Amino acid sequence: MLFTPFEIQETVDMFMRYRLDIRTITMGISLLDCASSSGEESRRRIREKLLRLAGKLVQTGRDIETEYGIPIINRRIAVTPVALVAGASGDNDYTAFAKTLDSVASELGVDFVGGFSALVQKGFTESDRKLVDSIPSALAETERVCSSVNLASSKSGINMDAVRRMGEIVKDTAEKTADRDGIGCAKLVVFCNAPEDNPFMAGAFHGTGEGEACLNVGVSGPGAVKAALENHRGAGFDELADVIKKTAFKITRMGQLVGMEAARRLNVPFGILDLSLAPTPAVGDSVARILEEMGLESAGTHGTTAALAMLTDMVKKGGVMASTHVGGFSGAFIPVSEDEGMVAALRSGSICLDKLEAMTSVCSVGLDMIALPGDTSAATISAIIADEMAIGMVNNKTTAVRVIPVPGKREGGWAEFGGLLGGAPVMAVNPAKSDVFISRGGRIPAPIHSFKN
Repeated sequence: MLFTPFEIQETVDMFMRYRLDIRTITMGISLLDCASSSGEESRRRIREKLLRLAGKLVQTGRDIETEYGIPIINRRIAVTPVALVAGASGDNDYTAFAKTLDSVASELGVDFVGGFSALVQKGFTESDRKLVDSIPSALAETERVCSSVNLASSKSGINMDAVRRMGEIVKDTAEKTADRDGIGCAKLVVFCNAPEDNPFMAGAFHGTGEGEACLNVGVSGPGAVKAALENHRGAGFDELADVIKKTAFKITRMGQLVGMEAARRLNVPFGILDLSLAPTPAVGDSVARILEEMGLESAGTHGTTAALAMLTDMVKKGGVMASTHVGGFSGAFIPVSEDEGMVAALRSGSICLDKLEAMTSVCSVGLDMIALPGDTSAATISAIIADEMAIGMVNNKTTAVRVIPVPGKREGGWAEFGGLLGGAPVMAVNPAKSDVFISRGGRIPAPIHSFKN
């Protein structure tokens, strides 16, 4: 594909005016060889390995920023799900493992470390139970550690015992960080069909199908996409789709360049490039505003799901055309607190929890960074999770839930999380109870189309 001088200038403008950036370079590191019958020894091995492999991660990112003039917002580490590593230790509480990860991340200058995780879509091991039980304390007592739990898959169905337990864990985590508007929950996400190579937090972990180490890149540019669409007002959807695809192509090529160069300098394989339109609280960096640029008065009104479906699909098509190794989520995120357009839509009354759920059927990834009333019951949170797991399971896509029941806050109140996490009004939940449904336990079977060999 050849580019005109206008298109080259357009790419430069993406950086200078429209907030295009490398959202993260994330080093995935296997910790399987760090398991030990002694928790103390296992944590020593983890510390040594992370320092050895990721010691130059932050400086490499800074060097590439300086040399190429491309902003790199976060440097992150993703590790093997800790439940798989800590099980041999015999420890009953895995909080010490989280503290080790947090300490190393702080020493390295890494922004976040993901992988305080468990995969329980079909059932719990004893180690899985210990990790899940440790999540509230682990997230309350660390700053940079993120946690995820995979509860469902299109192949295995939905582990409703795990869904019920995670509703309780979300509540406990919020209470333990009540002095900060329940911010611990902002570092906790539950999945259906969790990818093993996702570079974005809070759900990043280094899957068991991955190699010893790799470098994954997450690229974001909602401002650049919106700016491109501004030049095509009045155009038909065929033309809009082509504009989005071409813009995604340009963004992805830039990410590929940075990812391969960072991997070379760190002497690890390049893993995947995740092109996801991930918004920030800054004005002009919003997925909601892209949808409105397509002709919607406000995100959330009728037509929003259709607009989001086209946006997500064109982002994927542009990304796949530009890079051989596209992975992770690669789509459009709709985190409420991190998107000023979503916050505005919520305040105006054009968007609600039910509409957000509908939108998750076509976007990446799910119900994200949503502030709920502090008195929302664990069973209601579990029911919200169950609905989202069902969307992912039946549609064979990744879905997720990251909600924050804000202690002491009611519908219409404001929750502030700071930084890239932003802040949001507290959303209403359906007052009808789901307790009996959630209490049944067991497993919701996988759909019939899962039976493929």
